[in-house]
Amino acid sequence: MTTNTMRVYVGTYAKYNNGSIAGAWLDISDYPDREDFDDACKELHKDESDPEFMFQDNEGFPEGMISESHIDDDVFDLAQHSEDELELFTIYRSDVDQNGTIESAIDEYRGTYDSPADYAQGLTEECGDLENVPEFLKGHIDWESVARDMSYGSTTFVQHNGMTYVFVS
Repeated sequence: MTTNTMRVYVGTYAKYNNGSIAGAWLDISDYPDREDFDDACKELHKDESDPEFMFQDNEGFPEGMISESHIDDDVFDLAQHSEDELELFTIYRSDVDQNGTIESAIDEYRGTYDSPADYAQGLTEECGDLENVPEFLKGHIDWESVARDMSYGSTTFVQHNGMTYVFVS
């Protein structure tokens, strides 16, 4: 499994306020949990008696999971997931549920399609709901309208990089 690279540059407010950005890049996947990460930060800044950590730069973090003075505890679990799962989670948090978990994103994901209409048609065919519809009528079904009706329920369509991601809650 490919893991995501989430890195953060860790300095301290005391150093920054004294004109220094001394610190180091830490790779989140190197730490199984928050406690190990905090220990590494303390070791990095052991020249201060009570360092107040400042996250001065970052790479690969989903939106809203890091700020200058806070890292969401969930990132330590996220760092163990694949790039694809992290991308899926980022899309989910951005467009479906801003407080959702990676588990809910994976559970609710139904696939990526060219359009909502393609999903609606594929799902309908897969369920066998077109078996009794005469062939000459099948071409007249408005799949965009069917997809729109689906979106009024528990189906969410998200456009990302020219594709439609489908989530069903």
